[in-house]
Amino acid sequence: MAAKPERTETRVEVDGHVLTLVNLEKVMYPRTGTTKAEVLHYYAQVAPVMLPHLADRAVTRIRWPHGTGDASFFEKNAPSGTPSWVRTVAVPTTGSRRRASGEEPEETELHFPVVDSLATLTWLVNLAALELHVHQWTVTRTGRPRHPDRLVIDLDPGEPAGLMECAQVALLVRDRLAEEGLRTVPVTSGSKGLHLYAGLDGRRTHEQVRDHAKQVAEELEASHRSLVTSQMTKARRGGKVFLDWSQNTGSKTTIAPYSLRGRDAPTVAAPRTWEEVEAGAEDVLGLEHLRYDEVLARIAEHGDLFDL
Repeated sequence: MAAKPERTETRVEVDGHVLTLVNLEKVMYPRTGTTKAEVLHYYAQVAPVMLPHLADRAVTRIRWPHGTGDASFFEKNAPSGTPSWVRTVAVPTTGSRRRASGEEPEETELHFPVVDSLATLTWLVNLAALELHVHQWTVTRTGRPRHPDRLVIDLDPGEPAGLMECAQVALLVRDRLAEEGLRTVPVTSGSKGLHLYAGLDGRRTHEQVRDHAKQVAEELEASHRSLVTSQMTKARRGGKVFLDWSQNTGSKTTIAPYSLRGRDAPTVAAPRTWEEVEAGAEDVLGLEHLRYDEVLARIAEHGDLFDL
């Protein structure tokens, strides 16, 4: 039986806080050999543009303790041992269990961390949290959810449809929302599809935003039935792009812009230009998912493209 690798520790100071980084040599992406040190370096480099999009948002993490070649798990609550300097918020949530009377859902709380500094980001990534997912709403200092400040539509292709078909549908969504004065920003998800974001004024509830997104999805399905579906049933998605309007539900989260994905390769949820999406709509090779090194190079050249 092979001996268990010895734990290595490296102490660093980030934002005035001393962190113990462990096992920096561990390979997190076996296919590419990308190590934990390289993952931490990416997040440190991308933090100046990523942190503003995480500000005041409760964060759900997906952790891969042994790299993407092994098991992962979702984590919402802040884990035991969370440093006192990490901001956490108690967010009310409606549980699936019901009270003894059977009439009202049980109200519970989730204690989410909020990533408001490089130190907190580094602490989470050191726990092998490769993916950071956020709601489309922010919280007050006490954790009270505000109304959504952005709308998101997740374009999910059903095989054999791919990113090219997502790009074609993205143009339809962009033009449809533009009719209402909403400007959209595209983000290749780093997984299969493409996300479209539009900034909101915070006046509408989660339910109203969700219903609005659903209406847009149903309208585009009615006029482009061979390409678009608004139906969640996976059996109906073959060769079409599912416009997932449900991501605007108050309890749902979406991968944060600039987050890594826990895939075979270290791809990123990467903001794109509409010129790139237009090229992808014309050519199957015109739009591809980006790796973390490519994203850093784009930031150095163009700055933050996620401008709502």
